[in-house]
Amino acid sequence: MKRLLVAVFSLLLIAGTSMAQQTKDAVVGPQKGALVIVGGGKVGPEIWARFVELAGGPNANIVVIPTAGEDSALATGKSFEKELLQDLGVANVTVLHTRDPKVANTESFVAPLKKATAIWFPGGRQWKIADAYLHTLAEKEIKAVLTRGGVIGGTSAGATIQGSFLLRGDTKGNGILEGDHVQGLDLIHKVAIDQHILRRNRQFDLTGVIKAHPELLGIGIDESTAIVVQKDTFEVFGNSYVAIYDIAHINGKEKSPTGEYNTDGPFYFLGRGQRFDLQQRRVITTSPVRQPSVNTPRLSNN
Repeated sequence: MKRLLVAVFSLLLIAGTSMAQQTKDAVVGPQKGALVIVGGGKVGPEIWARFVELAGGPNANIVVIPTAGEDSALATGKSFEKELLQDLGVANVTVLHTRDPKVANTESFVAPLKKATAIWFPGGRQWKIADAYLHTLAEKEIKAVLTRGGVIGGTSAGATIQGSFLLRGDTKGNGILEGDHVQGLDLIHKVAIDQHILRRNRQFDLTGVIKAHPELLGIGIDESTAIVVQKDTFEVFGNSYVAIYDIAHINGKEKSPTGEYNTDGPFYFLGRGQRFDLQQRRVITTSPVRQPSVNTPRLSNN
């Protein structure tokens, strides 16, 4: 009987340790690698430089996936992103595209992804990316880039597709927030991402989505602005702001990040150089060494 109790206790201890380790290892962002998520508009040199740096510099092997774009633009065979990356000194840039998930599920199609150190998704309509690549070998190899320590970046539609919840994914138009496509690539978990938020007056749109799906964190990114996500932390780059939508803040149960006032708006802004803890859903107040100058969070109504 004593031996049996010891054996049971040992099993429980092992199980508890395993569960604790799983909890510790669970992250909102990628376990390895990085995400560069841009809110559309002009992608400035600071953002491109960070993406190329994370990709491996001149020795990077970058795959551009323009599938969100219009067929007429794709038919020209030209890629602005490929030319720009080559101008930045990256010699090995491949453009990869299909609208057929059967093609995306073949070894020949995914061959360039297996060698990639980075992927870039240009803008367009995010549901087109979902239709072509979800549940295929291509999706598997896209995520494998992160597992190898690479980087996945994208702007506008290429930003929203990286979340778990696909905002503005309806085939009838991007004015429908929760439409006929709601599954993203889930590169960053329990997150809905919006873009162009200030430039297109979208800053209040994510509020209703988070009220309907309180488990989600909403991240709205303005044009010419990006977040770089590594594990549970992101940092803001670029010229404008990133808005945070958290159900605790929306319901008024938490004070503003500055602690100076009670919450008086459903979201708050972060600016260049500020960092955010995705697991704890809070602003990181210590300044990073690389960018010591940070902005103070701005409440939505200020």
